[in-house]
Amino acid sequence: MLTLTRKSGERIRIGHDIIITVREISGNQVKIGIDAPRNIQVFREELYIKVAQANKDATQVAPEDLDKLFDGGE
Repeated sequence: MLTLTRKSGERIRIGHDIIITVREISGNQVKIGIDAPRNIQVFREELYIKVAQANKDATQVAPEDLDKLFDGGE
């Protein structure tokens, strides 16, 4: 992992089209701005983990539950 030190207002560039700007530093909280193309998804880590787990859970359906889906729930 690359670790960089930045002050408020300073930026980090990733490739040609992603810019991360340190917007504000207050105590132990840092506000950042991210400029990235619309086709690049940006998530908070905790949200990404929840979505990934929900997707995993959705793919692990028991065979008898599949039968219920196709039989109209009977």
